[in-house]
Amino acid sequence: MRRLVVAAVGSWLALGAACQGGTPLASAPGDAAPDASGHVAPTADTAAANAAVAGELPIADAQDFDDARRGLVASEPDLEIRDATGKVIRRPRDFAFVTGDAPPSVNPSLWRQAKLDGLHGLFEVSPGIYQVRGYDVSNMTWIRGATGWIVVDPLTATETAAAAVALARKHLGDAPVTALIFTHSHIDHFGGVAAIGKDVGASAASLRIVAPKGFLEEATSENVLAGVAMGRRAMYMYGLPLERSPRGHVDTGLGIAPVRGEFGILPPTELVDHTAQELSIDGVRFVFQYAPHTEAPAELAFYLPEQKAYCSAELATRTLHNLYTLRGAKVRDALLWSGAIDDAIERFGDAEVVFASHGWPTWGRERVADYLAKQRDVYQYIHDQTLRLANQGFGPQEIADQLALPTALATTFHVRGYYGTVRHDAKAVYQNYFGWYDGNPAHLDPLAPVDAAKHYVEAMGGAAEVLRKGREAYARGEQRWAAMLLDHLVFAEPENADAREALARVYDQLGYRAESGPWRDEYLTGAYELRHGVQDGGASLASASGLLLHLPPEEFFASMATRLNGPKADGKKMVLNFVFTDLDQTHVLVLDNAVLHHRRRAAPDPSAAVTVRLTRPFLVGLVTGQLGLRDALFSDDLSVDGSRMELLSFFSLLDTPQPSFPIVTP
Repeated sequence: MRRLVVAAVGSWLALGAACQGGTPLASAPGDAAPDASGHVAPTADTAAANAAVAGELPIADAQDFDDARRGLVASEPDLEIRDATGKVIRRPRDFAFVTGDAPPSVNPSLWRQAKLDGLHGLFEVSPGIYQVRGYDVSNMTWIRGATGWIVVDPLTATETAAAAVALARKHLGDAPVTALIFTHSHIDHFGGVAAIGKDVGASAASLRIVAPKGFLEEATSENVLAGVAMGRRAMYMYGLPLERSPRGHVDTGLGIAPVRGEFGILPPTELVDHTAQELSIDGVRFVFQYAPHTEAPAELAFYLPEQKAYCSAELATRTLHNLYTLRGAKVRDALLWSGAIDDAIERFGDAEVVFASHGWPTWGRERVADYLAKQRDVYQYIHDQTLRLANQGFGPQEIADQLALPTALATTFHVRGYYGTVRHDAKAVYQNYFGWYDGNPAHLDPLAPVDAAKHYVEAMGGAAEVLRKGREAYARGEQRWAAMLLDHLVFAEPENADAREALARVYDQLGYRAESGPWRDEYLTGAYELRHGVQDGGASLASASGLLLHLPPEEFFASMATRLNGPKADGKKMVLNFVFTDLDQTHVLVLDNAVLHHRRRAAPDPSAAVTVRLTRPFLVGLVTGQLGLRDALFSDDLSVDGSRMELLSFFSLLDTPQPSFPIVTP
């Protein structure tokens, strides 16, 4: 039961310049030696592809840099934020290499975005509105009220939020925090709330907390049922094992890098459940926009009429966002998202500044209007054109290969694919309407990857021939084809060191060319693990205790059902009562037909073989591994009526999730 829930924020051996017995690898500019992690130098083809990007875009345009630096109050060049163990979780100088022109190993458009995301400090947005940026992947906003400060989105972790609060206090004074606003249900916008609680002190109990309807449910449950897999995949999406270097992690596209520390949550005292909902918060007039099922299942934005300032939350940031996030999540509705931005344009057309939960603001009524219009149109364009092509019979991969943004959008930096991409967002639109099946019967029930790989390798003449063809494709710069070939070989022969290194080199080049921070990290993390094996970097469940203490018991039991080993449970029948003495709740579990059902009841089921009496904190201690299962079951803090061995038998039917499962190997 230790890994019942994972709340994710969810971290090697080169061959040389030529491949023995095969086609020589493409020549690389500059230093051809692998770096400390084994990542090889960019090939001439990669360098040329990146140079072409620099020639197609106005990389030298300084407007974004002027905006990102505007209003700087103070920065801390030597900032170093550590967690409770002393580990550094944020240090801007780790990215000091992001300066000057882009090296051949980084897409110059992503390099430009990394420079912008790397600017950090306290900034004045407009009189009475400030942001701490660059202390986390998200921003913390401070709005001056009549008696104190209204804080918006207190970052991911207690540690980074505490550092941001300290910076704000140093320059904005000691007026109390009178209210909190959570714009949406992703952890980087509420996880650091404990730092605000500590700052507020004894008055925390009276703190006003505003959030969108459904916030607490979505925030606590987003990563529960699929949390282990999401957490593992997040390692790839954010490049957690990678060095911060020109051949490693450079930027997420939405912020310089995520952080991993302690996180928690506080329940809201007021909910926003409709658009144009007005609230006066510490004397400041807010007009809220309710925007569920856009970037998050529970999301709001707001307008400050007196300041003519629109907070777009994550509806509009400085990048094309994800309609599907690579760590895994339900797809987002592009049409709803575009419509929410259009609604903001209609309602708040006199806005003089727009600021967001990531990135930097845009000032001036005409520039704000243009910014929001292009953010709106990029999502609708991808939506409409994906359906146009689908209705002509094209499948998701064909659509991704064809679809390109119109010139006005393609040459606008803030809708470039730094985080989401046109390619995978188009697939998300397809999935939202049609699901995983593209209509081709050959794709209806294909062989599993390992079985298919063995057949492909045999059909292509064996391992040596596939390796030769893969190296030839690499040398020609056909990296996508090389990846397909060598992926089959690695899955057919996972211990083939030459195949693994050849595929790792391909992933290096694909990563170097990627404009999207997550795409770069996906490829380079794949290369890293091909060289060094599966990495064990899952988030500590103990760090999630502050969040799990608010998780409804229903969510724990729903997650428990997903861990039930169906074959082992076949033919078994059980009824168990769980009575939470601190919540005054009784929950009944029924095992039948190898399915675990959960029901909340007014009283324990008298037919149950076991009745367990416990508290939610005790359950959280068990889930997070702070209590061992066997010791917990025989603890004086756990009351068990019935057979404890029967209870142990039940828990023996639950699988332990594998947070470090392989991805680029079988």
